[in-house]
Amino acid sequence: MGDKAELKSRIRSGDLVAGTMALEFLVPGLPAMAAASGAEFVMLDMEHTGASFETLKALCAACRGLSIAPLIRVPTTEYSVIARALDIGAHGIMVPMVDTAEQAKLIAGCAYYPPLGRRGAAFGTAHDDYLGGDIAAKIARANGRTVVIAQIESPTGVKNAEAIAAVPGIDVIWVGHTDLTNFMGIPGQFDHPDFEAALAEVGRAAKAQGKAAGLMAGDVAWSKRVRAMGYSVIAQGVDISLYQLGLRQALDALRALPKP
Repeated sequence: MGDKAELKSRIRSGDLVAGTMALEFLVPGLPAMAAASGAEFVMLDMEHTGASFETLKALCAACRGLSIAPLIRVPTTEYSVIARALDIGAHGIMVPMVDTAEQAKLIAGCAYYPPLGRRGAAFGTAHDDYLGGDIAAKIARANGRTVVIAQIESPTGVKNAEAIAAVPGIDVIWVGHTDLTNFMGIPGQFDHPDFEAALAEVGRAAKAQGKAAGLMAGDVAWSKRVRAMGYSVIAQGVDISLYQLGLRQALDALRALPKP
């Protein structure tokens, strides 16, 4: 399992980087439980949850001292949400609905300090553990740690996947599989040949640009499927389904016990 400070370099190495995603159970113990289970990152969702920056700031703080990196999926491509997610302590951001290289350039610009981007400066705060020190060194460390993930969720995004991956500062292109099938006109048809071709194209595009391809895998079969296509950054399950699966299996086993 990787040290969280090394997450970006591990992603760049092409090795499998395995984590999980959280939408519902945004509680203080979540990072420690995920780290104890072997997760290298936890993707905290703002897009579909209504979670506040205040809530996620506490969860990012709960990752300190653990071998797990907090990442945040922000709801929009706006500077104010991307920069703020990083300022509260996230080690990286995922941005949904990225369709073009121009959008990807905007995202990267918001996420990095000069000279790589235009992120505004606030030091001695949550993102640098409230420490003092040389500002130039802090900028270099932040730029070297920040992970930027562009989520591909439409046929246009798939068509432009290689151009998006080619943007400096983009580390991962990530398939949002449900939205992608919706916009392809085949909602939820994850075995459709057109969807399979789209998955393969994103994997190819990432590899062509020396970047990583990622996905939230609902089960191990999904992981096996995309690993064969070269995907290397995988969120293995989301908190809601993982809880339901574990509880269902336990209850089924209970009900299968013989009567006394």
